[in-house]
Amino acid sequence: MTRPQTTHETVLHYIHDPLCGWCYGAAPLVAAARRVLPVQAHGGGMMAGRNRRRVDAQLRDYVMPHDHRIAQMTGQVFGENYFNGLLKDTDAVFDSAPPIAAVLAVQSIKGDAAGLDMLAAIQRAHYQQGRRISEVSTLTELAQALGIDAATFAAELQRVEQEELDGHIAASRELLNYVGGRGFPTFVLQRGDTLEVLDTGRWLGQAEQWTQYLRDETGALPPATEDAAAQCDLHSGHCD
Repeated sequence: MTRPQTTHETVLHYIHDPLCGWCYGAAPLVAAARRVLPVQAHGGGMMAGRNRRRVDAQLRDYVMPHDHRIAQMTGQVFGENYFNGLLKDTDAVFDSAPPIAAVLAVQSIKGDAAGLDMLAAIQRAHYQQGRRISEVSTLTELAQALGIDAATFAAELQRVEQEELDGHIAASRELLNYVGGRGFPTFVLQRGDTLEVLDTGRWLGQAEQWTQYLRDETGALPPATEDAAAQCDLHSGHCD
């Protein structure tokens, strides 16, 4: 299936990756959107499978300038434990699959809203606290903080990894391709059977203006600018 089913309500589809810095930069937009309309998360697996990476100097030197730029443009906080802890931890592995599976597991246990809460917690753990979000122990602690029993989470996480994860990532990528998205994050507004990609780059760091647009049912987007929204590449994980 390449596109969402027709719905009678307006829905915002959020195509993301937990290890995408620009997705963390857009987290305030996701939080604001959730106060206005339903939001559905689609994890794209940017650093899953053969794209998973062990932390090394090359990775650190690549991501740090982008992270500083994201912080400057969005006001999002990147913690000391991330810059001088995790990004120097050569035993750490960046793998998108476990955190995406964790979001799906929490979503299955407690619903879509809790899944989005889990994603936000995962992003804070990674970018602010410098924790290894690809490890089950970290994900279990984050799920417990949301009121989910550790054993219940472990069982559902295992089920998701075995039965659901690969299909979810494939469907997320198919949706991204269907709407003509370039990478992560991509926001798609669905009204009935109509899908519209939103150029959220203009609203990074401006959650109030973004909220106003979403609340304005008849509002039209301003003309597209020549500067494309900053994103993380679908396949390579490179960020603009």
